[in-house]
Amino acid sequence: MLHIFRRGQPTAPGARVRQRDPGRARPLAAIGAFVIVAACMGDGAVARYGRLIAYEPFDGTGDMCMMPAAWQRQALRALKQEAVREFQRGLPANLPESSLKEYVRRIRDEYPTFASVSVDTERNEVVFTDESTFKILVYDRMENTPARAEASRPKRTIAGDKTQIEFQSGVYVDQKSGEIWAANNDTRDRFVVFAAGADGDVAPLRTAETPHGTFGLVVDEAHGEALFTVQHDSAIVTYRRNADGEESPIRMLQGNRTNIQDPHGIAFDARDDVVFVANFGSTHGVDYTSDPREGVPTAGNREGKRNWPLGREFAIPGSGTIDEPSIIVHRRLASGNVPPLRVIKGPQTQLNWPTGLSFDPQARELFVANDAENSVLVFDAAASGNVPPKRVIKGPKTKLANPTGLFADVKNRELWITNFGGHSATVYDLSASGDVAPKRIIRNAPEDTPSLMIGNPGTLGYDTRRERILVPN
Repeated sequence: MLHIFRRGQPTAPGARVRQRDPGRARPLAAIGAFVIVAACMGDGAVARYGRLIAYEPFDGTGDMCMMPAAWQRQALRALKQEAVREFQRGLPANLPESSLKEYVRRIRDEYPTFASVSVDTERNEVVFTDESTFKILVYDRMENTPARAEASRPKRTIAGDKTQIEFQSGVYVDQKSGEIWAANNDTRDRFVVFAAGADGDVAPLRTAETPHGTFGLVVDEAHGEALFTVQHDSAIVTYRRNADGEESPIRMLQGNRTNIQDPHGIAFDARDDVVFVANFGSTHGVDYTSDPREGVPTAGNREGKRNWPLGREFAIPGSGTIDEPSIIVHRRLASGNVPPLRVIKGPQTQLNWPTGLSFDPQARELFVANDAENSVLVFDAAASGNVPPKRVIKGPKTKLANPTGLFADVKNRELWITNFGGHSATVYDLSASGDVAPKRIIRNAPEDTPSLMIGNPGTLGYDTRRERILVPN
């Protein structure tokens, strides 16, 4: 996702965001020290796939602002340790030494951003991850924000340095124990598990190291396993359910035959013992035989690990491709470089940045949060190929805004959606279809507050002609 801001734009709540259609072929933004040119192949109307065809170095003139990742991580820790008054010029005094200590303005979403959702049907609670302010928020399941209220207040909030949560993209709740699981996607390469009723700045019950960029997670309680998608390395790793510390995964799925391409959400069908995985479509080849390339940023935590996916330091130059988005189906026990059982893919599917997944085992239906189309797609569990969804939730009445997470509450026959672009979560009947209004809404910001949707910003670009800041997420 690429966000574009006007130069000099202030922080929320007055900020506005303009998005680009991700499906159309176009040159990519100039980022870092290169102008990148991409070619997309298709039917002329919708891009099918693409790959890098050329790059041209900048001439080196002009100023360039760089923020090394290591300094950025230290800055984040320091910001948490020493509070700064809102809009105050300058950063905390305990930041590491750098020329980047002062700023004249900032663009930041001051409100939480719901990224993923899970419902605790035993305790009648709903749990959200928040990527903007690094929190796990717990509300009563029947919460419904009044129209004139500023926002709903959570029952509990898990947040703080002891929690070890940052940019958490996936969440799972154990219906028996009430444990809350979260997958960190960026600056902390580990998953965390909290006790039922956890509140405040508390340490997790368990935490284990993960490859960099985990996104979705699902837990198979019957077999005592937890499966995570690894976004950047196009992989799936499986841990023992009670894994802790530096324990390695027990299985790993990665390679060109797997059809795993920038995976996000994951769902589990216990009856058929398979997992569904949502792909954005971009990937690259990795070399299993050569030594890792030097000078490539890595998480630095693969040493001594088994079943660990090969990261970008093993990427084959020039092998990157951008394929169509898809849903793939693998056996739970699949490992290595094996093909999927089936693939849902093609223009009839309406897939466009499929992010969150959830499965209804009673109706045998798969729910897909279709981020770039502001829609939810519902497929039959046995769907395969270029097939249309059984039904679609979409339209102005739905209040869907860049949905990224969802949960099929089979017990209460409700469907929960997190709106990354709307500061809200919306609830529908599990059988909902078309342009339908939600049954309930939980807002975490004043109504109509713009959502900046800045999540995991990797770098910045600047368009000198239009005086706009480009923020790829």
